[in-house]
Amino acid sequence: MKIKIIAVGKIKENYLKEGINEYLLRLSSYAKTEIVEVADSKVKDNPNESDILKVINEEGERILSKIKNGEYVINLDLNKKEFDSIEFSKFIEAKMVEGGSSLTFVIGGSYGLSQNVKDRANYSISLSKMTFLHQMTRLILLEQIYRSFKILNNETYHK
Repeated sequence: MKIKIIAVGKIKENYLKEGINEYLLRLSSYAKTEIVEVADSKVKDNPNESDILKVINEEGERILSKIKNGEYVINLDLNKKEFDSIEFSKFIEAKMVEGGSSLTFVIGGSYGLSQNVKDRANYSISLSKMTFLHQMTRLILLEQIYRSFKILNNETYHK
């Protein structure tokens, strides 16, 4: 199994880097996992709607350039389906059974995903109705993917 996470921006906080690296290490027993960072676009103070749309579209082009033909793409989108951990593990298992030996998750920038990225996705999910820092979302997603593999392998993992 191969998992790719495409994310906008760099992680600056050491505590997040450490957590992300810990879950990448834990996941290495189950899947080859990589994080692909694309540059975030700078936005001026007090941006208007046009400025925000420009940023979303620029970041979207960078995201799309990292997606290969045939990849199964799952966008993280605040307004889409939420899973509990058991449901998420079953979702991942179903994708593996369907021949999807590779899953690509996309985490947008501060303003979200462009319409082109949304259109490219095979599926979209929400981690929560709550809003998280997009940098923190990487850690949360990695932890949930790891939890899914533990569930699928009937292995103990703390609750």
